[in-house]
Amino acid sequence: MGLVADDLGPALAREQFLLDGTAGKGVRSLILSSWERSRSLGLSPDGCELPYTQDLDLDGRLVLAAGPVMDRLQARFAGTKMNVSLADGRGAVLQRRFGDPSLVMRLDPIQSVPGFVFAEKYGGTNGIGLALAERRLINVYGAEHFAERSQSNACSAIPIRDPLSGRIEGVLCFGYPRADADVELDVVISRAAEAIERRLLEQSSARERALLQAYLDVSRSVPADEKRPGGLVTSGLDWRDRLVLEEKATELISSAQRAAVEVPLPSGRRVTLMSRPVISSSGVEGVVVEAVLPAEHQRLAVTAESAMPPGLVTQEALTDAVPLPGRRPGPAPVPGTPASPGRSADALVMVGEPGVGRFAVAARRRLELLSEASTRIGTTLDVTRTAEELAEMAVPRLADYVTIDLPEAVLRGDEPTDPAKDLHRTVVHGIRDDCPFYPVGERVHLQPTTPQLRCLAGGRTVLEPDLRTALGWISQNRVNAQRILAHNVHSLITVPLLARGNVLGIASFYRSRDPSPFGDDDRSLAQELAARAAICIDNARRYTREHSMVLALQRSLLPQGFPEQNAVEIAHRYMPAESGVGGDWFDVIPLSGTRVALVVGDVVGHGLHAAATMGRLRTAARNFAELDLPPDEVLTHLDNLVGRLDREECGDDPFSGITGIIGATCLYVIYDPTSQLCTMARAGHCPPALVRPDGTVVFPDLPAGPPLGLGGLPFETAEFALPEGSQLVLYTDGLVEDRDRDFDAAMEELRRALARPNRPPEETCQAVVAAVVPEHPSDDIALLVARTHALDPHRIATWDLPADPALVSSVRAAVTQRLAEWGLEEIGFSIELLLSELVTNAIRYGTGPIQVRLLYDRTLTCEVADGSSTAPHLRHAAITDEGGRGLFLVAQLCQAWGTRYTAGGKVIWAECPLEMSAGGPGAVEIDFDDIPAI
Repeated sequence: MGLVADDLGPALAREQFLLDGTAGKGVRSLILSSWERSRSLGLSPDGCELPYTQDLDLDGRLVLAAGPVMDRLQARFAGTKMNVSLADGRGAVLQRRFGDPSLVMRLDPIQSVPGFVFAEKYGGTNGIGLALAERRLINVYGAEHFAERSQSNACSAIPIRDPLSGRIEGVLCFGYPRADADVELDVVISRAAEAIERRLLEQSSARERALLQAYLDVSRSVPADEKRPGGLVTSGLDWRDRLVLEEKATELISSAQRAAVEVPLPSGRRVTLMSRPVISSSGVEGVVVEAVLPAEHQRLAVTAESAMPPGLVTQEALTDAVPLPGRRPGPAPVPGTPASPGRSADALVMVGEPGVGRFAVAARRRLELLSEASTRIGTTLDVTRTAEELAEMAVPRLADYVTIDLPEAVLRGDEPTDPAKDLHRTVVHGIRDDCPFYPVGERVHLQPTTPQLRCLAGGRTVLEPDLRTALGWISQNRVNAQRILAHNVHSLITVPLLARGNVLGIASFYRSRDPSPFGDDDRSLAQELAARAAICIDNARRYTREHSMVLALQRSLLPQGFPEQNAVEIAHRYMPAESGVGGDWFDVIPLSGTRVALVVGDVVGHGLHAAATMGRLRTAARNFAELDLPPDEVLTHLDNLVGRLDREECGDDPFSGITGIIGATCLYVIYDPTSQLCTMARAGHCPPALVRPDGTVVFPDLPAGPPLGLGGLPFETAEFALPEGSQLVLYTDGLVEDRDRDFDAAMEELRRALARPNRPPEETCQAVVAAVVPEHPSDDIALLVARTHALDPHRIATWDLPADPALVSSVRAAVTQRLAEWGLEEIGFSIELLLSELVTNAIRYGTGPIQVRLLYDRTLTCEVADGSSTAPHLRHAAITDEGGRGLFLVAQLCQAWGTRYTAGGKVIWAECPLEMSAGGPGAVEIDFDDIPAI
């Protein structure tokens, strides 16, 4: 059987083609064309992934017709390595039969399991895909396959056509080892395809078969095995051209006359349709319509003198260059075969009985519209867009104008309680823009007598064949109704949008161009379209509600406002992704000593789980920040927390469906306005941008650190000096990472957007959003811009002390003098008491050196630093205790106090409000007799 032993020619040609896109003479032209198409589609030989679909018609007419033929083929190839497959018109495999049943265990799923789609756009050059593309019997051997996995195989494939329409219903394909190729297989597969086509024809009615046979019997000189109509679908005409021809053929069949008409097509070609009567052997009278397809550079000659309607000419008006099929002088042309050079080709368009063809075409058009609607309605999860898709499908094939009204609750994502109330005009779509329907966005108040309200009240479709006599419709708005009637709008179908027992709104279909009113068939079609659209609208509504809930949750977990502080000036943006809410977050946290912490984080994923995780991390970050820890230690605590949360959420059941926290990143920054130093650390997050006052933009070389939750790896800090007026720009990866944009290009866009001197943070946010944010972001984006300020050195007072209790009084005197210079004499007594206690504790319990610092900002901050790492604790002192009341006094005199640790020890700080009332010791209700002497 070895037709091909070792096809080194195609192998070398394929290798050369994959290398530089050219191939020598070692490859057939149709294979080379298929390779070029595959490459233009972006397919890779080692990555041709075939889609799998469960949408298979396993009980359809093709499977029914092919069943016995497939059984016969399986018996014929018993014991061989033959793989016989039947695919539908999309290239999806419906059935597989094997000569050796054990092959099922050894072959890959794509070669043994039905459901994989072998269309050329997915699998490249292969038997099924190429047969659909070339629309004829083809063979593919070894290296001619585009995919690497098929190099050792060969195949033969042939399209299976509907004998009446000529449309390709499916593909029959033989797959076998390359060494088993044989020319006899072409004969076998051709006869098998013909057998399936005959069985398809048997599924048609007896009258249809009789008329078709009468048509075929006209050409006596043509061999029987060549009398296969269907040349129309192989003529290069697209579906729009064929639709025009089918509509015109309906008119010719209905007229029941021998005639010809030249039809201009949307593609620019002109085709002549010829109709003539045929009579079957049983006496059935019908009409056959053929298309005369001109050869290239040839025009059909038609005489101008004719009494027929425009575009119609009689048989005698045709020139001899275009003989009618069946004319006795000379052989008749073969239906479905190309014409010889210099003459036209003809193809069967339609066979039918007068008056019947019109209904057949109308039914086919309705089915085509419904089939197309299933793929074009509901492409998004947006309620308004889904309603627009319903209108676009209906105009102009069903109606000339469509209006859709939905309640405000549905547009918000809620379930409507009373769909007749709060209706809003959501869609107006038609063949013209000037028809005076209520405009989009306007609230619609319906009168009780209108068809729309009757439709909503009864939950059923209402047909008004003649709007000129529909008083209920006219009474809604007589003036507007007259304007609409003036646009020749004359018939209406209004359909409730019903989904899962709920009425979501109404769709109204209007007709103007066709003078005939809507009928029952139109009403059924409108109901089908509305029913499919209603399910999609309900899905979009539910998604809108859930999306709004998650977005509301996420926004509630983000800062609603920032606390007052003078260290930085803040502006921010949060933009959710189009596909759903994510886990991006940011925060601004005031710290002791007039410092401030800036935090930006990102939780991987979208939806409720990501938003909830984000809220937990933000809360944890604030808590760790309250401990006055440096950035690397804060990230370490967050890392441990994420690890624990991940283990707790996943549990011990790997099949629970709970994935835990997939990943999280964070950037933590501390800015100190007294030293103008910025300390930061990051956990797998994008580095910040630093914009200096002159507009210079730098991205600091900050150690990346691992993402949160990995554990076991340290985080590193980096410190930078920032001149006053610099800007810190923190952001999440959604700003610069996008699948349709190069990362380096996005970073350069960010740099250019930031490179402006002395710009307020709010303007910086606006510039970044306008220049850098993708048009359709696939990930959410958090942006935080902080412009730094410095604390005036004249508002900072520092004293270094030895560990000598005798110096406490001198510190009190120096503090009193400095407060007087600042104009804070009124709070001097309270500050003296507070500092006396803090300094005494540092001398008594700490180690040197000791430093006292006052910071005059929104509050007055008193800090006492020493070299000890032991922190004091607030407690209740017993009556007999000699000490233990000092910190209690500090807590009463200030609004907040605490301890932060440094590399050389600790700092005890206390913040006192500037508006603290003074007036001597009576300002604080404390029994000073219990205070030990200093």
